[in-house]
Amino acid sequence: MEISREAKIVSGIVLIIVPTIEYGGVFLLSLLRHGDATYMQNVLRQSLMRAGHAHAGVIIILSLICQLFADVARLPPGLIWLVRVGMPASAVLLSAGFFLSVTPSEAISVGPFIALAYAGAILLGVCVLVLGIGLLRAR
Repeated sequence: MEISREAKIVSGIVLIIVPTIEYGGVFLLSLLRHGDATYMQNVLRQSLMRAGHAHAGVIIILSLICQLFADVARLPPGLIWLVRVGMPASAVLLSAGFFLSVTPSEAISVGPFIALAYAGAILLGVCVLVLGIGLLRAR
C-alpha cells in the first residue's frame, strides 16, 4: 500500500507533536515525585490531569492510524481533510480541556475550559463516524 503525500505530511506533524505529550507525562511525574501538595491533595485535579494526558496519547495514536484509513476511504476531499486534521485536533482539544479546566491549583470544581473537552469529544465522534462510513463505502 502506498501512503499518500497528505498522510505523510499530517503524520509527520503529529509525530513532531508527540514530545509535548511526553513532556506532560514528565510534568505529572514530577508532581508525584516531589509530593506537590496542591496536586496530591486535590483529587479533581489529579483525575483531570491524568485524563488529559491519557486521552492525548491514545487519540494521537488513533489519529495516526486514521491517516492510513483516510487514504482508502471513499469520501469527498473536504471530509477526508476533516478526518486528517480533526483527529489530532480532537486530541489537543480534549487534553487542553482537561488540563485547563483545573488550572488554578486550588480548583475544587471544573472551570469553563472544560468546554474544550466537550468540543474535542464531539469532533472525535464526527471524525470516526465519517471515516467509518467512508471505509464501509469503499468495500
